[in-house]
Amino acid sequence: MKPSGRYRWFVVGVFFVFMLLHQADKLLIGPLTTPIMEYFQIDEAQMGLVFSGAILVGGIFYPLWGYLYDRFARAKLLALASLIWGATTWLSALAKTFGVFVVTRASTGIDDASYPGLYSLISDYFPPKTRGKVYGLLQIASPLGYMIGMVLAITLTQVIQWQGIFILTGSLGIVLAFVIFTSVKEMPRGGTEPELENIEQHTHYRFEWKTALGLFRKKSLLLLFTQGFFGVFPWQVITFWFFRYLETERGFDSNQVLVTMVIAVLFLAAGYPIGGALGDYFFKRNLRGRLMVSAFGVITGALLLWFSLSIPENNTLFFTISMAITAVFIPFAAPNVLSTVYDVTLPEVRSTANSVQNLIEQGGSAVAPALAGLIAVNSSLKDAILIICVGAWILCFLFFLGAIYLLPRDIQDLRRQLAERAEKEKMAIPDGSVKEKFASAPAQD
Repeated sequence: MKPSGRYRWFVVGVFFVFMLLHQADKLLIGPLTTPIMEYFQIDEAQMGLVFSGAILVGGIFYPLWGYLYDRFARAKLLALASLIWGATTWLSALAKTFGVFVVTRASTGIDDASYPGLYSLISDYFPPKTRGKVYGLLQIASPLGYMIGMVLAITLTQVIQWQGIFILTGSLGIVLAFVIFTSVKEMPRGGTEPELENIEQHTHYRFEWKTALGLFRKKSLLLLFTQGFFGVFPWQVITFWFFRYLETERGFDSNQVLVTMVIAVLFLAAGYPIGGALGDYFFKRNLRGRLMVSAFGVITGALLLWFSLSIPENNTLFFTISMAITAVFIPFAAPNVLSTVYDVTLPEVRSTANSVQNLIEQGGSAVAPALAGLIAVNSSLKDAILIICVGAWILCFLFFLGAIYLLPRDIQDLRRQLAERAEKEKMAIPDGSVKEKFASAPAQD
């Protein structure tokens, strides 16, 4: 049975709140970098290890989460991930030594790897032609979560210390675990695909190693995986170090940092649905449309970031405006890459495909915060941000061009496989019963 339009958007709302608060908890460590460094008496290179630890653990757990999501109920596993988020954040708040903090903060990476199941489940609530907009809406949670974390850091650090803030966000994770467990329903895999949406599925496809290994025979997907290796480098560096860059190298006080970051984050948030909507628009007209939007976004973001950081330090207003404009283009690729991965993969291995993508992304980008810290110690944070971000985005642009060329063949291959499944399902039902069953069915919202 298909969910009503109202319930579908209720699920989107629940997942949006989950991602918003989870991202606030995950990214909170960026605005809290300075007080944490002062508490443990460490330098940038040591703090970089804290950042990289959680990224590495998340990368390790991506394949496990992907496998579990494709074998078992995704909604229940997401509730478990939320519970783990709350527990590990509490543990990091209780750490008294730097060594223990590194370990406990690294453990928070376990739940950071849990998003593939969320996106896979959403793909069974919404058809391909609208997924880009929905994913773009959900991904707004990342920058808004960062902004919430920043506000919490600035307003509450002196009141309850950074440990108290972690306890607060960890408690919210436990509450959301209960909400997801009791209110989000599992959906049939692939039920919103055009070939299967009016077919009652009697065969339930689940994860198989043969199908999963087939992902690596899709050339466009391999290029998307490769660009992902470099594509998250900039996100990690900006997330963990940009706050400190404004404080130490641009000389911003707390109010200036807050104003500049809030403006940039709001424009960044707008970039996700804009990018997703543009991707859906051009995808309806050309199968390459989503990746064309992605390529445009990364190359434009690279050029504008270089320009923004070259603005003199005393020109605060011009810098803030330029960073806001830059922020709009940076996330264009995110919803479109995710939608494209699902455009070429079978429903029962979509969590695995997304997990492989994220594993490759995390595996490469895990070194980015530590590398930026080392460059900063020997040069400056400005140089670290420019070298890593601009270099990575140029490489991503080149890999997108290759994927754009190869993509149509892989999409058509998936549509053929789904059409074959639809024919098998029809043959499993007496002649005419399919038409009779659905001819009188009410239209869905």
